[in-house]
Amino acid sequence: MNFDLNTDYNKKIHFIGIGGISMSGLAEILLLRGYKVSGSDMKASSLTEKLSKLGGEIYIGHNNQNLKNVDIVIYTAAIPNSNPEIIAAKELNIPMYTRAEFLGAIMKGHKYNVAISGTHGKTTTTSMISHITLSADLDPTILVGGELDVINGNVRTGKSEYFITEACEYKASFLSFYPYIGVILNIDADHLDFYKDIDEIQATFKKFINLIPKDGYLVANADDKRTAEIAKTASCNVVTFGIDSGDVTAKNIKFDNRGCAFFDVFKAGTFILSVKLNVPGKHNILNALAAISSSFILNISNNSIISGLQNFGGTHRRFEYKGTKNGVVVIDDYAHHPTEIKATLAAIKNYPHKKVFCVFQPHTYSRTISLFDEFTNAFQGVDNLILADIYAAREKDTGIVSSEMLSDSISKTGISCKNIHDFNDVVACLDKELNEGDLLLTVGAGNVFEIGEMYLNN
Repeated sequence: MNFDLNTDYNKKIHFIGIGGISMSGLAEILLLRGYKVSGSDMKASSLTEKLSKLGGEIYIGHNNQNLKNVDIVIYTAAIPNSNPEIIAAKELNIPMYTRAEFLGAIMKGHKYNVAISGTHGKTTTTSMISHITLSADLDPTILVGGELDVINGNVRTGKSEYFITEACEYKASFLSFYPYIGVILNIDADHLDFYKDIDEIQATFKKFINLIPKDGYLVANADDKRTAEIAKTASCNVVTFGIDSGDVTAKNIKFDNRGCAFFDVFKAGTFILSVKLNVPGKHNILNALAAISSSFILNISNNSIISGLQNFGGTHRRFEYKGTKNGVVVIDDYAHHPTEIKATLAAIKNYPHKKVFCVFQPHTYSRTISLFDEFTNAFQGVDNLILADIYAAREKDTGIVSSEMLSDSISKTGISCKNIHDFNDVVACLDKELNEGDLLLTVGAGNVFEIGEMYLNN
């Protein structure tokens, strides 16, 4: 892509789907650097309102008339070719680029690009590294796939050579990036509406490794079999991490009464520092080790690592405490893959509670059907499970799978499970069944968090 972030200030850039978490972040970076920005989305949100206040031209609804004096069009992978703005851009010969291609072009303007990839944990690890680099006063540019309080949103525009971003494997979008440090947290079966199988997913992560320059670094999870396997093929520097193995390891692990870990960090068998996390679960030890390993590469001081991790209390929608009502604690989590659900439920074990009530909203029909058996067996430890209807996102309901079908399958494993279609009916059910000391967990990548908020405000 022929675009120079430092010189092309006269360009007007239009985003189709500007309300998305990543697209809005890119638009904000450009607005804060003096660019003219416009964009469209199907509905208004706090993100589009923020962009409007920063000077962006925001259109609600997609229309070919929205492309006014536009020089470049950016679109997400979810935008179909039938979109009227895509059609208009082609007719007007306006250069078009995917979100990933454009993000890659922005990364080109920075020397120390840290790209965090993996099937699970990207947002949390990106947030941890963000906290650490801010603690170290590195003035990074940050693009994270969630709302982070320390940057008051999902993006921060810095003036240094440090760029911290998530690197998503969906539709191989991270292959458009320019990582100096490439992190791979794990490799699991997901996005099977795009990938043929887990082997193709692993092969795509291997291509991601090949993007790292020889003087750059791969930070890889040695405890994850597929990640460890392809890390051996890297031609760049490699730093591995893990609880059971790796260059950077955690030992003497203890958990507090919220399930948050204390542990000692060793590098090549030598004690380096001790850290305290303020996010629960064993999986977050691995996320922290990835962040710590990256920080060692960037020569960040131990004190900045310790304070950065200690000050990180989580990203919105990642094991987020929402409130308490009548002695019932409400927690929301973005988990939408069986592995993530299991990790969240493992973290719950260390959290004080009597019974666990879980409301799960499956995300996309393709993921639900391709991982149907895994979802069926992902909810061990839940006392009462309610399934909301599948959140369609970018897909259409073909009738091949439903939450009712998944509920029936889960019930056969001995877990009390039912499908309730309407959010109001879910809340009414929770009001009847929840008791003081119980824990309510809302889980999913759609709008299931609204159920927890409705319960608290009811």
